[in-house]
Amino acid sequence: MTSKLDQLRTMTVVVSDTGDIEAVRRLKPQDCTTNPTLLLKASEQPAYAHLVDEAIVWGQKQSGSLENVTKAVCDRLALNFGSELTTIVPGRVSTEVDADLSFDTAATLDKARAFIKSYEERGVGRERILIKVASTWEGIRAAEVLQKEGIDCNLTLLFSLVQAAAGADAGAFLISPFVGRILDWHVKAGEGPFTAETDPGVVSVRNIYAYYKKHGIKTVVMGASFRNTGEIEALAGCDRLTIGPSLLDQLAADEGTLVRRLDPSNTEGAPAKLDFDEKAFRFAMNEDPMATEKLSEGIRNFVHDLNTLRATVAKRLQGAKAA
Repeated sequence: MTSKLDQLRTMTVVVSDTGDIEAVRRLKPQDCTTNPTLLLKASEQPAYAHLVDEAIVWGQKQSGSLENVTKAVCDRLALNFGSELTTIVPGRVSTEVDADLSFDTAATLDKARAFIKSYEERGVGRERILIKVASTWEGIRAAEVLQKEGIDCNLTLLFSLVQAAAGADAGAFLISPFVGRILDWHVKAGEGPFTAETDPGVVSVRNIYAYYKKHGIKTVVMGASFRNTGEIEALAGCDRLTIGPSLLDQLAADEGTLVRRLDPSNTEGAPAKLDFDEKAFRFAMNEDPMATEKLSEGIRNFVHDLNTLRATVAKRLQGAKAA
């Protein structure tokens, strides 16, 4: 009997959501996504010490303040993991711009261009990389510029049709609506219980998918942030789904029948075309407390983990200097 994971691969591009290189090697996804939290976890594993050590040794040779060198080392660490992942997956690897730049379009552009330049210097073409940018107004504007420069973007921390519509208008290559975090918000608000069909995160992605297909939008919809396999099964047929290793393993062990739930020909209930300038975007986000709160929380959490990684790197740089 074919596993649900293998069945899913016939209708959806399966992406691995991890910085665990060995898990990617074992599960054989098409693409791979990373973020500051996943990189922090991966960098703490002995199996990847060589990637961290290389970045630290490189950092010791750089001039400048400890703060600037630390940031440069963290960028190099992201590049080390990303470059390694491109040797395993046949498709794209997503590398995330620092979350503390989420409200700075110019700085996001600088960081994204620097990542692409560094990848190209390593022999990794831009066609293999997606630059992850938070779905703030400033992040979406950065993505618009980058797309015109031939740098494909993944709009992350996306929780609403408002963000999805604005991202599509900006020409983003891909969006990552967060299924599980939407569910988390509604559960915390005392709502539910939910089934896979009524899960608000699943409903949100289905609405975005239908909206994109109805209006001929080419931006890829990639569901992300899953809490259980039921959410994944309810989105079978979505353009792409990025899934953590533990849930991929569960799908691989399940030999039940997987039914396709999303189809580009079914756009029933999709809303009319939306159009947002900055004022309309900010007001619409303000009217959606879930999207506003989860976007802010997501940025804060990514910044926290990024700062934890930076503190670890700075400590190692200082220790090496003292020695």
